Amino acid sequence: MIRTRDLLVANETLCQLSYDPIQFITNDLQQKRQPAIFRLSAHFVRGGLERMSETHSQTGEFHRVGEDLLRYSTSGVYYARFRNNGKDIRFSLHTSDRVLAKRRPEEEIKKAAAVDRKLGKMSLEELLRLYEESLSQYAPKTIATRQSILKTFKQSWPHGLNILVQSVSAGQLELWLASRRASFKNAAYNEYARLLRQLFELALEFRVIAVSPASALKGMRVETPIRTTPTWQQFQALIADIRGQRLGAEAAHSADLVEFMGLAGVGTAECANLSGGHIDFAANRITLYRMKTDTGYAIPIFPQLLPFLRNLEAKGQIQQGQKLFKIRDPKKAMAAACKWLQFPHFSPRSLRRCFITRAIDVGVDFKTIASWQGLRDGGVLIAKTYSHLRSEHSDAMAQRLVTH
Repeated sequence: MIRTRDLLVANETLCQLSYDPIQFITNDLQQKRQPAIFRLSAHFVRGGLERMSETHSQTGEFHRVGEDLLRYSTSGVYYARFRNNGKDIRFSLHTSDRVLAKRRPEEEIKKAAAVDRKLGKMSLEELLRLYEESLSQYAPKTIATRQSILKTFKQSWPHGLNILVQSVSAGQLELWLASRRASFKNAAYNEYARLLRQLFELALEFRVIAVSPASALKGMRVETPIRTTPTWQQFQALIADIRGQRLGAEAAHSADLVEFMGLAGVGTAECANLSGGHIDFAANRITLYRMKTDTGYAIPIFPQLLPFLRNLEAKGQIQQGQKLFKIRDPKKAMAAACKWLQFPHFSPRSLRRCFITRAIDVGVDFKTIASWQGLRDGGVLIAKTYSHLRSEHSDAMAQRLVTH
């Protein structure tokens, strides 16, 4: 049997099993030494060509089979069709099942229409740059945390920063988080997950993607930390020790800041923004600003705080437009005092807790304390955090009901 050159070239690998190319040039295939193998090879080649003719026929056509639904004539695959900014857009629905195809177009068209085609090719590196620029809206500490996470992400992301934002999948993000999981606690994990959600929410706002691959990332339950809180007597002892430290004027400034924080129940961030003009003796009010939440609020000049402020006024430290305190953080002074007094390590944040604990102790309700903290939840957070103190206070008061 003589085979044509076209038939054999169609499947070169199979043909090489049955003939020598040099002998083929002679066109004398009848002299092949292994006719049985050749006939078997020819059989496979013929079948291969028949299959090729079925799957690689001439270019087909799109036929409209429904509203916004097309079908390609040769493959039978369905396509969705819509217009975006005057352009005709078609994309595969990856199915030849008409019932399934009819369910997909509306959802797929919404996704496609939500994307700005000009920005659809944005790289992950460009998105990270835009996100970093957006960090200026946060407090300095938050900015530092986010920038640290971004640095880690850029160094350890295994898929390269040139990857298209549209190509990043939820699975890739989850695997990256899982690879970092062993190196940090649940609170840190939540910060990383929060950054990824914010990063791809930014991509949504720019219409780079239609659906965020980070939307399903959930936070881990954070362990309740053990926070030490000074008693009122320990607070007063801290102030006395700091004023006695051999640090000159800095010791006095640290003591002023510690005393104000404990008497007013405020943190270092609020104190950093405090100036003489925020103290209104006539209205008996102090105006505070919390950068973290970008909110201002006012607290009364508490009776326990008034003598301290009058003393500052007498020393000329309360002046319009002048910062009330010379230092921003009394951490070092407090650490030295705690060590000398053999107290637990009390942080500057513990002073706010000391204030709240004392307020609860004397019977101030949670809602009022919340307003003094600039919270707008009606006392829910305070009640959740300090409810055990209210119970202890209630038990102590109950012991007074004795019979005579």
